[in-house]
Amino acid sequence: MNVLDRIVASTREDVRRRREEVPLSRLESELAGRGDDRPFSEALTLPGVAVIAEHKRRSPSAGTIREGATVSDVVLAYERGGAAAISILTEGRHFGGSLDDLREARAASALPILRKDFIVDPYQLYESAAAGADAILLIVAALEPRVLGALYGEARALDLDVLVEVHDEDELERAREQLDADVIGINTRNLSDFSVDVERTFELLAHIPAGKTVISESGFHSREQLDALERVGVDGVLVGESLMRADDPGAALRALTGADETGELAL
Repeated sequence: MNVLDRIVASTREDVRRRREEVPLSRLESELAGRGDDRPFSEALTLPGVAVIAEHKRRSPSAGTIREGATVSDVVLAYERGGAAAISILTEGRHFGGSLDDLREARAASALPILRKDFIVDPYQLYESAAAGADAILLIVAALEPRVLGALYGEARALDLDVLVEVHDEDELERAREQLDADVIGINTRNLSDFSVDVERTFELLAHIPAGKTVISESGFHSREQLDALERVGVDGVLVGESLMRADDPGAALRALTGADETGELAL
């Protein structure tokens, strides 16, 4: 069993436990009080390469990434640094995250928020919406085709945008043919062994039709890399670990985005 398989198996166990603690009916009732609409997909289509800045406590490969800073501290620094959107990693066992992290980010920042987790059950979609997420991640490698299609359709019915993550041509074909996904994430990290190959973005990009929003995930940490992505037509990047490790995450993000101290991007 590889890393992805282990995480998916533990996620199913955690979802069963949370469903017993918080019934789906309660989550459905909480949706009535859902906050203001923050369109995630639209935030990624502005000129230049949009940065989705991620709050990530730890990972199986890197261990603890940052201690001593609150979620609010980090996401406010990201907002000032010119982030287009925020990603909150909520998986608990392996990444140390939680839905409370997402709720805190929602209260602190006005930016659209992506719940980044291993979504395998419709219950998690209702959790996401009730906690204040504007978008969710669906990992093609983690889901059977029938389940992938059902989760995508239900997420859109709940007014959640969906970032569909692929790693190779076969997964990209599923995202295109089965879902006709509008926002496609190319993850350069292999979820079986957590190695990173940034060239994967350039290899897969040629197979994505025009009109789709393309996000490259993992392994990017310099303005030169973002400039290279912009030249080939990538719309955005998801950056987490390099920002979380920086002494000043806001300043590190400004170095990527070119934003001034207020978060305004240079034209």
